[in-house]
Amino acid sequence: MRGNVVIAGVGQTAFGKCPGRTTLSLNIEACRNALADAGVEKEAVDALVVKPPTSNPEFMYGSTLAEAMGLQPRVGGSWDQGGAANISLISFAAMAIEHGQCEIALVTYADNPRTGSRHVYEKAWGDDAAYGWFGVPAGYAMLARRHMEEYGTTSDQLGEIAVAIRNHGAANPNAQLRVPLTLEQYRQSKWVVDPLRRDDCCLVSDGAAAVVLMSAKRAKQMGIRKAVPILGFGQGQTSWEVPLRTDLTSTGAEVSGATALRMAGLTPKDIDVAQIYDCFTITVLMTLEAYGFARKGKSGPFVAGGRLAHGGELPTNTAGGLLSETGMPGLQLVLEGVRQMRGEATLQVKNAQTCMVSNQGGIMHTHSTLILGQWQ
Repeated sequence: MRGNVVIAGVGQTAFGKCPGRTTLSLNIEACRNALADAGVEKEAVDALVVKPPTSNPEFMYGSTLAEAMGLQPRVGGSWDQGGAANISLISFAAMAIEHGQCEIALVTYADNPRTGSRHVYEKAWGDDAAYGWFGVPAGYAMLARRHMEEYGTTSDQLGEIAVAIRNHGAANPNAQLRVPLTLEQYRQSKWVVDPLRRDDCCLVSDGAAAVVLMSAKRAKQMGIRKAVPILGFGQGQTSWEVPLRTDLTSTGAEVSGATALRMAGLTPKDIDVAQIYDCFTITVLMTLEAYGFARKGKSGPFVAGGRLAHGGELPTNTAGGLLSETGMPGLQLVLEGVRQMRGEATLQVKNAQTCMVSNQGGIMHTHSTLILGQWQ
């Protein structure tokens, strides 16, 4: 399937605070923009797949959205893997296109926890709430502390990730948080859950994003000049809750990344730019190891010295990621990957021909990977 399916269009809403907006209206706006970007009429869409909103899940959300959009797609529905769902949906849509189940697919996601309910992020976490485990950051703090204990990872190394990504977001006119960060400022930021500081943690954001998929053959027939081919994709699932895991520093990203690279016929050395899921800085660190950019336990030294910054060896999250562009999970990273491959990014990486994108859900429970290339 390498290169047989393309992302033909991308669209988004404003990110940050969108008061009074429902997730349906946000999804519709992002889809309308993605279809306009691709030059595709709504009536041509025969697949609509959506990640249900995290903050307020709804039964049969995919059908509700299709009705609101005036569509009766051949293929449709909703799928949830937390933040990993968006790339998974792209891979499912690509396989459906490849096997003739549909021709033009919309993949979309919207949520409004900034102005709506953020209860899902703050709730007690199972029976362990009796011991003080409240909210998602506590789980990631456990992973970060274990990585530090096993490999000597330091807070400053996590800070290197925050600094690079935040500074990318500061250059993005559409980012929710456009405030650059220095390592010294990072050191002074408040603790959220030790060893994670405020600047280790992603934003809480309203917004939506969408992509249009079709076959490469169809894109050429339609004369689409900005299509971005999908070179590879993969998934890997950890599944177990954090207290039940025998190894807190390994994740499903290892299987997911290896599957995507094998499909693309590439190695980590062939990747020019990365969009790595950064709900917390420790997620970036562990994903870089899992994908093979750094050896196990060596990702801390790997990120030092500006390697992830624009102009570095592996420019990462060049629009600001979840730490700066928007905290809505995952699809914005695909959009930035598409912009990089089109040569349209605000912080364009010179001569970039490949982009690796990661999505991750829960507390490193689920993982999906996407590799993008350039239109020939």
